Amino acid sequence: MYAIIATGGKQYYVKEGDVILVEKLDANEGDTVEITEVLAVGNEGDLKLGTPVVAGAKAVLKVLGQGKGKKIIVFKYKPKKGYRRKTGHRQPYTKVAVEKIQA
Repeated sequence: MYAIIATGGKQYYVKEGDVILVEKLDANEGDTVEITEVLAVGNEGDLKLGTPVVAGAKAVLKVLGQGKGKKIIVFKYKPKKGYRRKTGHRQPYTKVAVEKIQA
């Protein structure tokens, strides 16, 4: 069974047992999180599409940990003016495992 879920402004194609990185969730390590924003659910040729979400469907995720992504460099400058700014950014994420998909 697979599903397309939405969290953190992004959509993810997930199956039971998958481990994915999502935008930071407000949960501690070992907690379970239920995502009710399920856009589609499929199982061996049978596909249920939501309008916009599938009624009664949810995905149960287990939080494995919190972390930060790789650093990206943000560099701004204006030629011939002596204006230079260099900053970095590390996007926070939550590592989750998909335990169960209910439709």
